[in-house]
Parts: sequence; C-alpha cells; structure tokens
Amino acid sequence: MRLSITVVALLSVAASALSIFSGDKQRTITDDDELNVPGDSPLTFCDKDRGDDIVTIDSVILTPNPPEAGQPLIIEARGTVKQRIEENAYVNLQVKYGFIRLINTKADLCKEIQNVDMECPIEEGQISITKTVELPNEIPPGKYTVDADVYNANDDHITCLKATVEFGKKKSLFNMDL
Repeated sequence: MRLSITVVALLSVAASALSIFSGDKQRTITDDDELNVPGDSPLTFCDKDRGDDIVTIDSVILTPNPPEAGQPLIIEARGTVKQRIEENAYVNLQVKYGFIRLINTKADLCKEIQNVDMECPIEEGQISITKTVELPNEIPPGKYTVDADVYNANDDHITCLKATVEFGKKKSLFNMDL
C-alpha cells in the first residue's frame, strides 16, 4: 500500500494509499486554510514554515473529490523542484486507521516515484504529474490518516504532507430505503 508524497513521492504514496482506502464518504479540503495544499484534495502541509523545503507544491487536484470506491481516481499535481533529488532520498510514512497504526515505515522515494512514471534523479525545475488509480469496490469504512515526511539523501527536507480521509459504509440492496 502506498500514498502520494511530494509533488513527486507523496502523490505516488498518496495515490496508492487512496487507492486502498477510498470509499463513498471523504472530507473534502479546499484552499481556505494556509496549511491546505492548493487545489482540490485532502492534502495539507505539516507546518506553515516551508521556506527551506526542496519541493514547492503549487497544486494537487483529485477527480473526483471525494474519491468513489470502484471508480478511477485521477491525481494531478504541479510544483517546483528547487534542488536535484537523487538516490537514497526517503519518506517517513505513517498510515493510521482511527487510532490503529497500519503502516510506520521509511520508504525509498526513488522507488515510490516509479508509481507516477518518474525516476531519480529528479532535476530542478517545474514538474507536473497526472496519474489514474483504479479504486477497489471493497473498502473498510472509517477514518484514515496519512503522514508523509520526505527527505533527500543528506537529510535535507523535501516536503511534509498529511491527509485525512473518512470513508462511510457502502449502501447495498439490503440497507437501502425502499
């Protein structure tokens, strides 16, 4: 299971995580809060001070937002890489289901970005990613929280993103109002 992470890895890591955790109910976040990632997605920045981050995220758009189980999810992201990102960059990734920690790992950024058809090194400059993820029909209802803190090989901060997604129960023929 993976999730989108920076414009580069967070999307990969988040896209894959959303592909596992998507459902018919999700909190939709807009640009109202200074911690919200611009665009239309459940992503927020971890803190207000992002001046030293190696990647600046301009926008992330999910279509549809909220994602729907059994439907394709299109992830579009734009940003700027301020410094070349090379092998041995990593993501500290944590995924929780309510209070239960499902994942707590250090993932290889260069391996994760292959999920969005990229590879290391990532050169300086503008970057744009579009990825379609097929979401499964069977997704357990509940609240999922994802934290992704990304660093280069020298432990310089690339970016830090969070997402909170809440999924409800799917309606079936047996629990529908007739």
